Amino acid sequence: MGHVEQSDKGAACGVEASDREVLDFEAKREKRLLERAQGGDREALRDLLTPHADTLFARVILPRTGDRAAAEDILKATMVTAIEKLHTFRWEGRSIYFWLRQIGANKVIDHHRRTQRGRKLADALKREGELVSVAPTATPGPERVLLAQEEQRINKERIAVALDKINPRYRQAIELRLIRELPREDCARQLEVTVGTFDVLFFRAVRAFRRAFGER
Repeated sequence: MGHVEQSDKGAACGVEASDREVLDFEAKREKRLLERAQGGDREALRDLLTPHADTLFARVILPRTGDRAAAEDILKATMVTAIEKLHTFRWEGRSIYFWLRQIGANKVIDHHRRTQRGRKLADALKREGELVSVAPTATPGPERVLLAQEEQRINKERIAVALDKINPRYRQAIELRLIRELPREDCARQLEVTVGTFDVLFFRAVRAFRRAFGER
């Protein structure tokens, strides 16, 4: 009996040792790829990042967005940032996956912030009496969802065009208050006016934006 137990323990240790050898091998391989990629080897860069893409998408990005199209865009943005910032990465014995995961998580946060700001902009414009749909509510059915996503994309483009058409000072007031979400006092300070003057300026900015947005 004791002999069997000893054999079992030996087998377990053998499995653990084998696992460690595999992990060590993968770590050394990834480190070599990193060094080559940081040296400008594009093939090594692809081999370094590609194996982690599916895991990032399935475990980090998609569960936090619930929108496959948005998740795919975020994954692309994550990889672009990783390529741009790769020279800043320092090997510390851990897989680069954990660094990529942090970049992806930050991109998801940025995505949600942009979505919230778009809704706040829409809400501010609705208070002027005209409905402006920036983030339509998703409805059941893939076709309806695709239509809603396309409508959202078109409205975002229209918003950008409308902002470009209004007075630069009006555009700055909207960007400070609704996009950067600064307090009225900070907005006034940056525009070098009093808070009361900023309130008037912002009111006129929203009206000008609404007119520009409604033009075809």
